[in-house]
Amino acid sequence: MKPIGKVSHYYDKAGVAIVELQDALKVGDRIRIERGENTFDQEVSSMQVEYKPVEEAKKGDSVGVKVDQKAKEGSLVLLLGEGE
Repeated sequence: MKPIGKVSHYYDKAGVAIVELQDALKVGDRIRIERGENTFDQEVSSMQVEYKPVEEAKKGDSVGVKVDQKAKEGSLVLLLGEGE
């Protein structure tokens, strides 16, 4: 597990978290979003950069990620390795 970004905003109606990336992220990666006791894992099924769908985003990008649960602002986003 390695930290790859933080949630800067969450759109409740759309179920999308805006993540400020500190490392690369791609569709199909498994991530963990955690803040206190509010923690969940999921696969990245879709992402957007500036409202355009992308398969991959790089360090420094601000990316919208569709999430299964509410992700509070300030939540840490971790990239999960194989089997985690």
